[in-house]
Amino acid sequence: MAMAVLRREGRRFAISPNPIAAVRSSIFPAEEQAPLGVRSISTQIVRNRMKSVKSIQKITKAMKMVAASKLRAIQSKAENSRGLWQPFTALLGDTPSVEVKKDVIVTISSDKGLCGGINSTSVKISKALNKLNAGPDKETKYVILGEKAKAQLIRDSKKDIELNITELQKNPLNYAQVSVIADDILKNVEYDALRVVFNKFQSVVAFLPTVSTVLSPEVVEKESEAGGKLGDLDSYEVEGGETKSEILQNLTEFQFSCVLFNGVLENACSEQGARMSAMDSSSRNAGEMLDRLTLSYNRTRQASITTELIEIISGASALEG
Repeated sequence: MAMAVLRREGRRFAISPNPIAAVRSSIFPAEEQAPLGVRSISTQIVRNRMKSVKSIQKITKAMKMVAASKLRAIQSKAENSRGLWQPFTALLGDTPSVEVKKDVIVTISSDKGLCGGINSTSVKISKALNKLNAGPDKETKYVILGEKAKAQLIRDSKKDIELNITELQKNPLNYAQVSVIADDILKNVEYDALRVVFNKFQSVVAFLPTVSTVLSPEVVEKESEAGGKLGDLDSYEVEGGETKSEILQNLTEFQFSCVLFNGVLENACSEQGARMSAMDSSSRNAGEMLDRLTLSYNRTRQASITTELIEIISGASALEG
């Protein structure tokens, strides 16, 4: 029946450039008609959104693979570097509770983001150390390695930042590179205690905020003479023409470079592990969003087709009547 009506009205439909518009105009007044193409625009918007989500998902998957590759390269170095500073800890100790007048907090962070909360964790620990060691006769300064910690600490501690070093991972990390940075810090900063703040790598999804303390030679000698935790130093025999002060100077400088090297590598491992985890979560979220958008697109498209069919059949019935 409907097809017969459409055949009878074929001439009118042939003249009209848009048959659907002709049927709509014969049924509804002009002021009650919704603009044509609204539904097609909504499906186009959903298609564009799906395309952008797919692109983001490809990027996050690629970033996860790159982070995994970098993590494998750095992890072995970090594990080997742990054997450098452990003998110094056994000899000189790691005494964060020693009271000193000049504290220097060396905060290690990353230069890039998208790696979870490792940078904010280092900054929180550094600020807590600053408050803990604050006093009328005490002075606390910051040495920042990495761009992200600088961006956070510069807001409320700009006057306390003594030195800032960035682009640590521009080249592959090695001891020679880090020892130059350690020597630069020792030459430009006056200190009684260096407190190195970094994130120790445990697994891809876990890292441990860590503080390693390196005392100046004067403080080490004073603690040794006072018979405190460093009193065992007097039990070692010194060979050669060097004095005890010179030996302690060399030991503390070498200890700081080893601790800094290990801290930079551990933090780099934690950064890549956190980035892997963050990109994996982002990829899964993008997949879930893509599923929802696909469902919405199919529903919208089906509703558009159904509505057009109803309009055609309704128009044909109206013309028949």
